[in-house]
Amino acid sequence: MCENINKKQTVCFTGHRSQKLPWRFNEEDERCKSMKKTLRTEIEKTIRRGFRTFLCGMALGFDMICAEMVLDLKKHYKGIEIIGALPCRTQDLQWSDNCRARYRSILSQLDGIRCIYDKYIGSECMLERNRFMVDNSCVMIALFDGLSGGTKSTIEYARNQGLEIIIIKP
Repeated sequence: MCENINKKQTVCFTGHRSQKLPWRFNEEDERCKSMKKTLRTEIEKTIRRGFRTFLCGMALGFDMICAEMVLDLKKHYKGIEIIGALPCRTQDLQWSDNCRARYRSILSQLDGIRCIYDKYIGSECMLERNRFMVDNSCVMIALFDGLSGGTKSTIEYARNQGLEIIIIKP
């Protein structure tokens, strides 16, 4: 399934992990709730424009929020799908039990999974995962605070590849 991604109908996500977000792991924080409303609006706009596939890196934080949002929207919009782009099969090994349970629940509901490596080999697998998502999309929705890091690098790569980039501020 993942080999047949229609780039012209695909949106990818990038954003900060929970540790870098102002609300950290507290998704009941008003700032997180506000961001989720904005995210839902932006995803729905892309669906109305004809986008049908969503690629998600499945990291803690923004990625998992995006995956859950698309899974919820699938109840209201027929024909959309979400594919997990995993850097490695062991991505969740160091996570807390709660985070791991949430991750595995989301994984079980995805329409497809593309796994770059079997086990973690360093930041290279994250970079390759991000490039896979950008290379197979034409729109990116990003949660970005302007600071250096993986999200900034992924946005810069997407910009160089000509993607439309929708930035949401945390």
